[in-house]
Amino acid sequence: MTKTHTIPMTAADPEVAAGTAQFLTPVVLGLQALAVNGKQAHWNVRGANFIAIHELLDTVVANAQNAADQAAERIVALGLPIDARVSTVADKVKATTVPAGFAQWQDEIVAIVGDIDAVLADVQAAIDGLDEIDLTSQDIVIGIKAALEKDRWFLSAHLAS
Repeated sequence: MTKTHTIPMTAADPEVAAGTAQFLTPVVLGLQALAVNGKQAHWNVRGANFIAIHELLDTVVANAQNAADQAAERIVALGLPIDARVSTVADKVKATTVPAGFAQWQDEIVAIVGDIDAVLADVQAAIDGLDEIDLTSQDIVIGIKAALEKDRWFLSAHLAS
C-alpha cells in the first residue's frame, strides 16, 4: 500500500500572507488595467510616430502582464487567492484617460504614462510596506518598479524636446 503525504501549499504565516496581499493586490489590479489600456492605445494610436508607438505599446502590455502574473503568483504562493477579474479591476482602479477611440500618438503616450504613474504609486507603497513584512515579495515589487520605470522612460522619450 502506498502512503500519501499531504503537503500544505504554503508554510507562510497567515499574518504575513494577509499583509503581503494587502500591498500586492493593488499592484496586480493596476498592472491588469495598464495591460488593457495599453492594448486599447496600441489599437487606436495614430500619427507620424505610429509604428514605433504601436510596437512599444505591445512591449508595455507584455511587461505589465508578466509583472501582474509575478505579483499575483506571489500572493497565491503564500496561500491566498487573488481576484483580478475585469469587474474587480474596473471597481478598484481609478478611471483611465486612455481615449476610447482613435487618438494621436502624443495623447496615447500621455495617457499610458499616467497609468504607469498610478501603478508606480502603488508599487512604491508596496515596497515601503513590505519592508517589515516580506522581503521576498518586496524584491519582486522592486523588479516590477524597475521595469515600469524603463517602459515609462521609453514612452516619455518620444515626448522629449
